[in-house]
Amino acid sequence: MLKPIRTILYATDLSNTSAYAFRHAVGLAAALNARLHVLHAIEPMSDEARLTIQLFMQDPEARRLAMTRRAETTRQILLERQEAFWAAMPQDEQALRDLVDDIELIEGFAAEAILKRAQSLPADMILMGSHAHGISHTFLGTVAKRVLRRARVPTLIVPYAED
Repeated sequence: MLKPIRTILYATDLSNTSAYAFRHAVGLAAALNARLHVLHAIEPMSDEARLTIQLFMQDPEARRLAMTRRAETTRQILLERQEAFWAAMPQDEQALRDLVDDIELIEGFAAEAILKRAQSLPADMILMGSHAHGISHTFLGTVAKRVLRRARVPTLIVPYAED
C-alpha cells in the first residue's frame, strides 16, 4: 500500500532564492492536500562569539539582549519573507496560505535540526532548496547532503533557478 504524504517539512535558509523552493513546497502541498510546516534553523552562537560579547559588553542586561535579539531578528526576517511571498501570490491562490500549519525557528545545526523536526512532526516528506554557486555553496550543500543521507522520509531538493 502506498504511504500518503500528508505533512511536508519545508526547511529554509532564508536566502534570496528560498522563495523559489517555497513555491514548490506550496504547490506540492496543494496537489497532495498536505499540511506544510516551515522551519529555519539558526546555528548556535560559537564560543568565540559568546566570548567577544562577554568581553565587550560589560552590562549583563545588554549581553542578554544581544543574545536574544539574534533570534528575534531572524524570526522577524522569516515572517517578513512569508508576508512578501503571500503578497506576491495571485488573489485566487491566497487560500493556499491555509496549508501552512506553522512557521518555526529552531536553534541548532541545520541538518540535525531538520532531521529532528521531521521525526517529531512526524513529516512524510522534507523539501528544501539548493543554492547558486558562491562562497556559501559548499556549506549549504553539505546541509542538503547530510539531510539526504540521514532522512527516513522522502526528501526533495529543489534546484536553484534564476526566475
